[in-house]
Amino acid sequence: MTKTPNGRRGTGQKIEQALEKALDPLATALKRATAPAPKAAPASPGKPGLQISPLAVPFPTIPPIGGVEIATARAGFYKHERDDLVVFSFARGTTCAGVFTRHKVGSAPVDWCKRHLDAEGGGGDVRALVVNAGCANAFTGKAGADAARRTASEVAKRFSCRQRDVMLASTGVIGVVLDDRKIAARMQDVEAGLDADNWAKAGLGIMTTDTFPKGSYAECDIEGHKVRIAGIAKGSGMIAPDMATMLAFIVTDADIHQNVLRAMLGLHVRTTFNSVTVDGDTSTNDTCLLFATGASGAPRIGRVGDRRLKDFSRALDQVMLDLAHQLVRDGEGATKFVKVTVDGAASPASARKLAKSIADSPLVKTAIAGEDANWGRVVMAVGKTEEPVDRDHLAIKFGPHQAAIEGAPSPHYDEAKMSAYMKNAEIDITVDVGAGRASATVWTCDLTKRYIEINGDYRS
Repeated sequence: MTKTPNGRRGTGQKIEQALEKALDPLATALKRATAPAPKAAPASPGKPGLQISPLAVPFPTIPPIGGVEIATARAGFYKHERDDLVVFSFARGTTCAGVFTRHKVGSAPVDWCKRHLDAEGGGGDVRALVVNAGCANAFTGKAGADAARRTASEVAKRFSCRQRDVMLASTGVIGVVLDDRKIAARMQDVEAGLDADNWAKAGLGIMTTDTFPKGSYAECDIEGHKVRIAGIAKGSGMIAPDMATMLAFIVTDADIHQNVLRAMLGLHVRTTFNSVTVDGDTSTNDTCLLFATGASGAPRIGRVGDRRLKDFSRALDQVMLDLAHQLVRDGEGATKFVKVTVDGAASPASARKLAKSIADSPLVKTAIAGEDANWGRVVMAVGKTEEPVDRDHLAIKFGPHQAAIEGAPSPHYDEAKMSAYMKNAEIDITVDVGAGRASATVWTCDLTKRYIEINGDYRS
């Protein structure tokens, strides 16, 4: 065998290497061209251009609830193709209670519902609920109030009931009078489309900048009768405690007097819808309505202290808290679901104020978005409230990791472990202010560039 001289072998290798180098850009380009395209984030079923929140949860299976049928339609409040009108039809004798925004510029539908539910006998026989997305009908004066009244009148004629027994809710752009003719024009289609199994469609129909529909379902027992509770909600931005900015509609087939419903709703709203915040802004249209159709066959409950309400109360709280959490998970641009707990406060009210201060702080929220356990910003948010705080006993934890203790950085602080924890999609922040025994929890999300992008072109 003839051996190749070393010099020739070296020359050949050099030529080979030069060819490889020359062809490398071409090979790379070919590889890129033939490689499968990266998967785009799924588009939201709501406003075009939005991507589904990475914290989204699937819409649950909700069985029909006796005594209620639902229909959706496209009334045309949005330019793009989507349902933006949802109508609930309730059985005769359905009771109703509501809690609403305390915003000083309440919307026409909020005024309508409050007036009729607060009237003598109000909420004793509610027959319909009409919800539109795309127009808030808020800050619209007498014209907006007239549009709300005409909507209720049209639906009352269709459902053979009084105007006062039609509840209204709107969401969308503020300062635009509702064109009620669009709703009236679709009522024939709505009547034809009423079905007990339309919960998922209803969840989609009430969305604005939401990126996924929000629903929840639970069951309970009242004297051996199975009782069902189902609800939907919408909300993504302009979310803050004080009847958190959102619409929520909950229906049960229990038979409960409207005064009892009102008490139950007021009891649970404080620790659910009023304990979430996305951006600290409260809206003109906040509405939560609870309906009881009585179709389960369970005995009627007419007294707030009735012990038979125990399991119902648990299930109602479960549904409301689930919906409230979903609002935060769909916070505009959110990538982190954050639980803020304040312990050791002087009073429950103080604990809530402290927790809200942390949860609303743009500096805290942007640090979380950057996966930075910046406990100094938490200290800032606590101190600015002027609530009682014992500085020398202040302690802060991110998940299981101690950041500060006894008013100073923890001697066991581990930056690597803390950084790893902050990459999680769900973050727990616990603060002990050392001033008492009260505690409170508020849920929030991070604040990202996407929040600015979404709100910068909200009306476009």
